[in-house]
Amino acid sequence: MKIYEEEEDTMPHTPPVPSQTAYEQFVESHKTQLEFVPKHLWKRLHEKLDKEIYDAGNAFQIMKHVIVDEDEEDDESNYTWKVITTDPDGVSLDDPNQIYLIDHAWTYRLNTAKQQLLEYDNMLQRMANMMDIDDEGKSKNDLVDEVLDKMWCYNQTYTLGGNDAQSLPIWYIMDEFGVKIAHSDDPTVKVVPFYYASQNISFSIMWPLKPLDEGDEVTRDYVGSHITDTVLRKTKLLPWKFHNFSDGSIDHVDFSDEFFAAHNVDESLPVMDADRVVFSRDRSVHVYSDDENLKAHLTDDRFELVDDPADADVMWFSKHYKNFRTLSEKYPKKIISQFPNEIVLTIKDLMAITAFRSPGHNANTIEHFGPKWLPVTYNLQKELPQLVTYFIKRQTRRLDNHWICKPWNMARSMDIHITNNLNELIRMTESGPKVACKYIHDPVLFHRPEVGDVKFDIRYVVLLSSVSPLVVHVYKIFWLRFANKPFSLDSFEDYEKHFTVMNYAEEAQLKQIHYDEFIPMFESQYPDFSWEKIEESIFDMIRQLFESASSVEPPQGLCPYPQSRAMYAVDLMLQWDQDSKGEKIIQPMMCEVNFSPDCERACKYHPFFFNDVLSTLILGQESNVVPLF
Repeated sequence: MKIYEEEEDTMPHTPPVPSQTAYEQFVESHKTQLEFVPKHLWKRLHEKLDKEIYDAGNAFQIMKHVIVDEDEEDDESNYTWKVITTDPDGVSLDDPNQIYLIDHAWTYRLNTAKQQLLEYDNMLQRMANMMDIDDEGKSKNDLVDEVLDKMWCYNQTYTLGGNDAQSLPIWYIMDEFGVKIAHSDDPTVKVVPFYYASQNISFSIMWPLKPLDEGDEVTRDYVGSHITDTVLRKTKLLPWKFHNFSDGSIDHVDFSDEFFAAHNVDESLPVMDADRVVFSRDRSVHVYSDDENLKAHLTDDRFELVDDPADADVMWFSKHYKNFRTLSEKYPKKIISQFPNEIVLTIKDLMAITAFRSPGHNANTIEHFGPKWLPVTYNLQKELPQLVTYFIKRQTRRLDNHWICKPWNMARSMDIHITNNLNELIRMTESGPKVACKYIHDPVLFHRPEVGDVKFDIRYVVLLSSVSPLVVHVYKIFWLRFANKPFSLDSFEDYEKHFTVMNYAEEAQLKQIHYDEFIPMFESQYPDFSWEKIEESIFDMIRQLFESASSVEPPQGLCPYPQSRAMYAVDLMLQWDQDSKGEKIIQPMMCEVNFSPDCERACKYHPFFFNDVLSTLILGQESNVVPLF
């Protein structure tokens, strides 16, 4: 013991690390946000955030600017708002005090906005006042609708990162000072949202971009200095500044190989010198999977589950596999349950481009643009001016103009919104990459006696065995999902009226009807339309999509890798339409294609499901499927 103590005494002592100051902790916790703020303003920003100091009124003032028309008498109803500098010393760029907090008057998620306005009278009145809405003689519901319509000239947004429901875009409206700052292409200040982690609250912060003298106007760039393209700037400024888009193009842009490749940066393509894998019949096929449903229901004795991918003939993964090159070089006899570059089907914006390439059956009118089975779809990051032109052309012809706005990389109906407000569609581009699809405003409905006429969608499982030659099967059993409230073109925030995915909606009823029960029920409701004919048109739609996806090479098409097999879920709806003779028809409409679909319901009601799937894909023996190619 003594020897140990003597050795311990002779060891050098490490001086204690001094604890971080509050400011140092602030910088460490907010460094990604502070990168955009001039460093000499950081300390004062920390002080103002910590103590919630709102002192913009010491240097700036809101002014009402009445626009006088010489030909008319005084009319104070024609005015704009301005924020001007009132400090006699002006505002200098190097002054470390020149950063200001702007409070947020209203913070919300889009799906709760209407309910909040209905519940909180003070908030509704404050928003109406801020937006200069005259509420005299208007009902509460009318006032709410007007605020919801006009708020897109005031909304701002941020996200907290991630891919789950808690990280969906947050929208907010700044306080009376913030919303009065006018736009300029040559702004004098910068205004950005700032999330203060220690108090779990967000503010907007403002600092000068130019020296300001007393009387100078405070302006900000509503669309951001990074938007330099002239047409795109005019498009994004349309909520505040009119520009004539009626003569613009509605044609889709030519998407480059680089655009497709940017969606798939981590995936390597295989070496394409392997032969198609054919298994010997003298033993079972070894299958490895991370899918619990497959492991529980693959009971066909021609297959044997193994615990290690190294021992497997077939690797069935529920998560994306990326390293196809190594697989092709080291394991040329293994089958993988995915095709390289299948994102051309499974990512919403790429699927729309792939579908638009479909041979034949394309329409090129304002009523419908593209394949008849694809809702008109625009990529909001690349085709916003085209969408605006198409919207205006439809508006001029008084055609329905409801659109559904979807993130291209999220599922479970997250961050999906329906609107006929062009300003909302334009501003949606600020909350992440999205596509805008023409909303199916005249869907074929299904009568639920306990509810009424509701929307429904249909899921078909599609099995892709080969790209070259193209070998596609559709599983005979299909699945149905139903809305829980009668359909009408209103109350778009009502999830159970406009959406059918109830698996993940809290407290929502999940209506189950099996396909073999559904068909006679449907035909009794629509006796002039046989399900057999409808299904033929559905299969034709799926056939065209996969034909298009296999018609070009990666990165714009599927890779014809002989070691690949895949299962997809195709989700679709039915829409009322007219044929060339003007007769009423039912037109299937493609919604999306899903990778690694949830098969829990399939296995629950059809325990032989995975036996059929692997028999068809791996052994080439068709089981409960319809061949398309």
